[in-house]
Amino acid sequence: QVQLVESGGGLVQAGGSLRQSCAASGTRFSINTMAWYRQSPGKQRELVASITSGGTTNYADSVKGRFTISRDNAKNTVYLQMNSLKPEDTAVYYCWTRLFGIEYWGKGTLVTVSA
Repeated sequence: QVQLVESGGGLVQAGGSLRQSCAASGTRFSINTMAWYRQSPGKQRELVASITSGGTTNYADSVKGRFTISRDNAKNTVYLQMNSLKPEDTAVYYCWTRLFGIEYWGKGTLVTVSA
């Protein structure tokens, strides 16, 4: 059973930084594409960033140049470094992966950016 556990959310002022982590278990982590999604109240869940097993990254236009996704295969962990945070970044952030066609989600962590 694949499990994803996020940590690192919280409250931060606009312009500040946070780093989120997602620890994976129950999977050969190194072969998985990993991603971060977010969902704000009243909005659909959206892709924030993804990273393939080979390290290729992809970002939503709204976070390019501010957020960085990375992974440590030895620790089975994916990270999301969030800089220059804006109030519109306020959301629940979810870790995601897919294995043999099945999607897995973490429970999510709340990031609140105050103006």
